Amino acid sequence: MRIHYFLLLVMAFAIISCQNNYYSMDDFSKVEKIDAHYHIYSSTENSLEQAQKDNFKLLNINTYSGGCERVIEAHQLLKTLKKQQPEVIEFTTTFCLEGWDEPGWVENTIQWIDQCVADGAIAVKVWKNIGMEIRDKDSLLIMIDDAQFDPVFQYLAENGIPVVGHLGEPKNCWLPLAEMTTKNDSGYFSRNPQYHMYLHPEFPSYEEQMAARDRMLEKNPELVFIGCHLASLEWSVDEMARFLDQFPNASMDMAARMGQLFYQTVENREKVRNFFIQYQDRLMYGTDIIDRGSEKESFQNRLHETWLNDWEYLVTDHKMTSALIDGEFRGLKLPKEVVDKIYAANVKRWYGAY
Repeated sequence: MRIHYFLLLVMAFAIISCQNNYYSMDDFSKVEKIDAHYHIYSSTENSLEQAQKDNFKLLNINTYSGGCERVIEAHQLLKTLKKQQPEVIEFTTTFCLEGWDEPGWVENTIQWIDQCVADGAIAVKVWKNIGMEIRDKDSLLIMIDDAQFDPVFQYLAENGIPVVGHLGEPKNCWLPLAEMTTKNDSGYFSRNPQYHMYLHPEFPSYEEQMAARDRMLEKNPELVFIGCHLASLEWSVDEMARFLDQFPNASMDMAARMGQLFYQTVENREKVRNFFIQYQDRLMYGTDIIDRGSEKESFQNRLHETWLNDWEYLVTDHKMTSALIDGEFRGLKLPKEVVDKIYAANVKRWYGAY
């Protein structure tokens, strides 16, 4: 009887220990979380209110889209928000390519970065318009491995300032809409045909975009690099692993690429789960949600639902469906240690933030 009782105690302890190694849906608002890829373009408190309810901090990415005036305006807003809510808000800066062909572009860019860092920016964003839109005086596309960027990236590396890179696009961008693997991609590129590279074969290919990014990193091995949107390798956890193995100072956020993770999970859940566990120190949660001050209740509901659905995918093994893809899949049910890194610890480490 004593042996039987002892075995029951051991089994009960094992079950409790196993349960304690994982979060549940009830833990959502209890755990510290950071949305590591967010955009605020409004002085309303819609985002801040919901972030505090759901125990989120927000890392806001300033992007060179829409001209230098918009960059400066967004910088001033984010600078103010960080002063008001330093425990919740962090932000990046970016730089413009206006004046690229002028002799003082490098010096002016470094001076601008210095000012932004002094104002509280913690990293520098480069965007897909490099390689997909902006041209020099000879009408040649400017690629991210252009030698004129070298002194800027060298300066950032020497001063420990991370670069946040959205370079290229998801591989779906080079496919017809009907062949894209996720509905968020087909929806985005149907609305933004200027970035749908299948329609623009005169532009660099997906492989050329990735090769330019890799050449830039090879030239700057000490540069801390955070690849936005799973580093535009979202279609394959094998390719993500290869990239992270090749560049030890690189990490990536998963913003706006959950659909591609869901898609791969349908095909091979254990492969995706093992990738998260193996590279748990190199991955960060993010959404790419944009707050433009829209109607408060509907925006906050959408924000909460997005955060909660992604939490379910990462911490439980529930059967799930998503409007982003066709098919059913099970959540990854990652251990607490992995979840804590993805949602907070890795952001603090890679950005030196919070």
